[in-house]
Amino acid sequence: MKPARLSLSDVLRVGAAGLRSRPTRVILSALGIAIGIATMIAVIGISSSSREDLLRQLDRLGTNLLTVAPGQTFFGQEAKLPEEAVAMVKRIGPVSAAAATGLVETSVRRTGYVSEAVTGGIAVQAATTELLRTLEGGVQSGTWLNAATERQPVVVLGSMSAERLGINRTGVRVWMGGRWFTVIGILGPMPLAPEIDRSALVGFPAAEELLGFDGHPTTLYERSAEEAVTDVRSVLPRTVNPENPEEVNVSRPSDALAARAAADGAFTNLLLGLGAVALLVGGVGVANTMVISVLERRREIGLRRSLGATRGQVRVQFLSESLLLSALGGIVGSALGTLATVGYALSQDWPPVVPPWAIGGAVGATLVIGTVAGIYPAMRAARLSPTVALSTI
Repeated sequence: MKPARLSLSDVLRVGAAGLRSRPTRVILSALGIAIGIATMIAVIGISSSSREDLLRQLDRLGTNLLTVAPGQTFFGQEAKLPEEAVAMVKRIGPVSAAAATGLVETSVRRTGYVSEAVTGGIAVQAATTELLRTLEGGVQSGTWLNAATERQPVVVLGSMSAERLGINRTGVRVWMGGRWFTVIGILGPMPLAPEIDRSALVGFPAAEELLGFDGHPTTLYERSAEEAVTDVRSVLPRTVNPENPEEVNVSRPSDALAARAAADGAFTNLLLGLGAVALLVGGVGVANTMVISVLERRREIGLRRSLGATRGQVRVQFLSESLLLSALGGIVGSALGTLATVGYALSQDWPPVVPPWAIGGAVGATLVIGTVAGIYPAMRAARLSPTVALSTI
């Protein structure tokens, strides 16, 4: 006699029947899998959303911005950039825009009664009128410096500077260098030049005349054609300081955003490890549930064996229960992880991104966990002798 074969629908129906008989235990066991899967998908999704936001910033801001800063002299002293550095950089063919800032040795305060030691982390800098165009920044409120205002006692605040000073509108006066300066503008955030966000900016002529600035720029910003960035970078030191090019440091701000994305990826791997641990714990819970199920259903197993069920069919029954239990946790976890990703990304104004491979990996992980967790209980159930199983009360 040939044993009857179980179709796929029969296997699923038999496996689901075993789960429906113990709903509370099934829910608690599936919850362990769901937490692990939700953690992994949320970690991958949030990291991918953050990385996508960074890449969009790079696309919007461009990777063709270079900054020049003074290095050190041969004797270890701080070098200075020439006063005519901006004009010399503009002579480079592919350069489309160049501007500079210079650190001014003073502080900005709401009134003269505030101690000079209380700077709030705000730097006072002289700025050329082309700075905003070179950085492709925007004015959040008011206006930027021009040929007329760069000579007057006026100041433009970076976004963080305005926040720290408690200023949200123009026309307010601040105390700098022993006199009042009028705020004529507040800038928006500068992702490629965060130092500008923490600065109070005045014109070069006003800084030299009113604040004792020496006229030497401390940072030079330059934009050139994308395909010429490498070539421009190689000639910048000698162009800025022909006599001592080794005293000039050139950097690419977009590299910092790329490095940040890489750091986010490394941190993601750590969090994925924690999610994998949670998933492993969930798998142990499934295995424990299935072992207890085998012990509680010995008479059912014996009855099925006495009615003609083969050992293989019993193994398939309990393995299918384990797979269905894990799949339930995987589906719930995937939904929770996706919702967490979308919610967090929208709260941060990021584009929500859940990579398809993360969902596929979650499904694959649940199947692996279900298989591994169900192998031992299924084999144990299949090895039960019908007479011994039926004799158990």
